[in-house]
Amino acid sequence: MEFSDVVKNRYSCKKYDTRKVDRARLNTILEAGRLAPTAKNLQEQHVYVIESEEYLAKIDKATPCRYGAPTVLVVAFDKNNVFTYPGGKRDSGIEDASIVATHLMLAAANEGVDSCWLNFFDPDELAKDLGLPENEEILMLLDLGYAAEGAGPLDNHNSRKELSETVTYI
Repeated sequence: MEFSDVVKNRYSCKKYDTRKVDRARLNTILEAGRLAPTAKNLQEQHVYVIESEEYLAKIDKATPCRYGAPTVLVVAFDKNNVFTYPGGKRDSGIEDASIVATHLMLAAANEGVDSCWLNFFDPDELAKDLGLPENEEILMLLDLGYAAEGAGPLDNHNSRKELSETVTYI
């Protein structure tokens, strides 16, 4: 698929059918995340693939936003393996994990797999429930699956500000 079509047509799916994402497509999506750039190439991300009923129930306990997706990717990063930027106020953890997550989301769309970026949950509580190492922080969850009949983008999906409202040349 053309990249411009992926970007234009991808939307946050909020209703999934029961079909599982096949391993080949899932691996292609995960590979796109693995290839994402990170500061100093530290690759501090860790992606957890949640597909078991036991762990999907833990996701459901943490958020009402799984929408029936058969697969959820948990994108985390190692807080002890980040690059601290000059000035010491910021580090690369959140932004690197965000780049990885965006690669995953766009790769899913390219593979014909629907997704929804979730951040409506308590990351510390979910990390405990999932048994993640203490050095890892969850950035987001990515629902993966196939849209159920009648699902589609929200009404405001195509509402975008003009480029002139969001970009300034100086």
